[in-house]
Amino acid sequence: MIADKQKKPHDPDIDGYEPSSSFLLDIAPLILTAIILMVQFFVFKDFTPHIPLACGILITGLFMKMRGRSWDGMEERFLKVIKIGLPAMIILMGVGMLIGAWIIAGTVPTILYYGFSVFSPSSFLVSVCVICAIISVATGTSWGTVGTVGLAMMGIGLGLGIPPSLTGGAIVSGAFFGDKMSPLSDTTNLTPAAAGIELWDHIRGMLPTTIPAMITALVIYAWLGMSYGESNVDLSSIKEIQTSLAANYNLSIITLLPALVVIIAAVMKMPAIPTVLSGVVVAGLIAFTMQGVGVSDIFNVLQNGFVSETGFAVVDQLLSKGGVMSMTWVVTLTIFALAFVGSIEHYGTLKAIMAKINKMIKSRVGLVLTTYASTLGVGTLIGDVYTTCVLPGRLLQDKYKEMGYKRTTLTRSIEDAGTLLSPLIPWNMGGSFVAATLGIATLTYAPFAFACWLSPLFGLLWVFLDKFIPREEPTANNDESMLSTAQ
Repeated sequence: MIADKQKKPHDPDIDGYEPSSSFLLDIAPLILTAIILMVQFFVFKDFTPHIPLACGILITGLFMKMRGRSWDGMEERFLKVIKIGLPAMIILMGVGMLIGAWIIAGTVPTILYYGFSVFSPSSFLVSVCVICAIISVATGTSWGTVGTVGLAMMGIGLGLGIPPSLTGGAIVSGAFFGDKMSPLSDTTNLTPAAAGIELWDHIRGMLPTTIPAMITALVIYAWLGMSYGESNVDLSSIKEIQTSLAANYNLSIITLLPALVVIIAAVMKMPAIPTVLSGVVVAGLIAFTMQGVGVSDIFNVLQNGFVSETGFAVVDQLLSKGGVMSMTWVVTLTIFALAFVGSIEHYGTLKAIMAKINKMIKSRVGLVLTTYASTLGVGTLIGDVYTTCVLPGRLLQDKYKEMGYKRTTLTRSIEDAGTLLSPLIPWNMGGSFVAATLGIATLTYAPFAFACWLSPLFGLLWVFLDKFIPREEPTANNDESMLSTAQ
C-alpha cells in the first residue's frame, strides 16, 4: 500500500501532457488533420488516408515544438501505440498469403465447382451468411473469410442469378459477425485489452446485440431468397465456369484440407498467427503435390498474389487475388493511424476531449451514445479499424467505472459501431478491403449487410429500455490512469 501511494511524479515529456487552458489549441492537430483528410476524400476523390495521417503526425510535432515540448517523448509514445497493432498486422499479412495459397492449392476452385451443384437460388443467401459466419468464428478473421470462401460464393451467386449486391451483403454479414464473436479475432482481443476487461466477459457481453441482429438478418435473407427460383439460373454459364475450373485444377476432397486444418487449429484454440500460417503451409504442399506448382512459383504467389489465366473472364476475376503485397495498403494504414493516435495522445488532445466529455455525460443514455459517436467518428475520420477499437476504450473506460456501468457495455458498443460498421464505410480499412476483394462497391452491398447495421440498432434499443446494461459498484475517477499507454 505504501508503494502505491509513492508513485513517481508525472513527467509530461514522458507520460504525456494534460489539457491546457486553451481547448482549441489542444485539439488543433486533430482538427487540421481532419481537414486534410476531408480534402483528400471529397475534393481529390482519393480514399487513401495514409499521407493525410502522416501530415497529422508532423502537424502534431510542430505544435509540440511551438509549445516548447519534446519530439522525442511523442515519438516514444506513438511507437508504443504502434506496438499494440503489430500482432494484427502480422495476421493481415498471413491472411494475404492464405488467400493466394488457397487459390493455387485448388481450395477456392473446389468450393466454387461443387458449390454450383449444392446451392439453390432460394436458400443461397441464408446459406452464404451462415457458412461465412461459421468459418469466420473458427478462423477469427473476417478478411480471410471474405477473401477465400466469400470470393467463391460471389462466383456461385453470379451463376445462380443472385445480384452481387445481395451476395456481398450476406458474405459481409456472416464474415464480420464471426469476426466479432471469435476469440481468435484480432479486434475481439484488442478491444477488451484497450478497455481493461477479460476476453470472455467481452464476448458474453456482445451476445444481446449480435444474436438478435443475426437472426433478423437470416429471416430477411430467407425472404429475399424467395424471389429467386430455378428460372433465374443460367445453367450454361454455370457449366462453363465448372468446365474452366476442372480444366485448370485437380479438384477433389483433398484440396479442401487447408480449410479443414485451419478450422481444426481454431477449435483447438491455437493462436491466430499459427492458425493462419498452418493453412498456408498445408495449401502450399497441396499446390506442389496435386496442382504441379513449383516451389518458386508458390513463394511468388505468397508474396505477390495469384494471377489467373484460364481465359474465362469470370474465373480469372475471381481467382486473381492474394499475397503479402495485397495487404501493404492496410498494414501501412494501420501504422500511420496508430502513430497519429499516439502523437495526439501524448500532445494532450485526447485528455482535453475527455475533460469535455466528462462534463457532458450525465446519464446511461448519454454515456452509450457518446461511445457510439466516438467510435463511429474515429472509424469515419481515420478509417483504421484498430484505432477505432482502441481509442474509445482508452478514452471512456474510466467514465464507465465512475458511473458504475460494467465496461462490457463499452466494448460491445465499440465493436457494434467499429468492427461491424467498418466494412460499410468506403474509405475504412474494412470497406476498402471488401470492395477490392469482392469487386463490388462498398455502398452497393452495404444496405444488404443487415447483421452489421442491425447490431448497433439493437444496442441503442437496449440502452433506451435499460436492458442488458450491467452495473457494478462505482469507482472514483482516476485521472492518472486514464489514457495510460501499454508498458
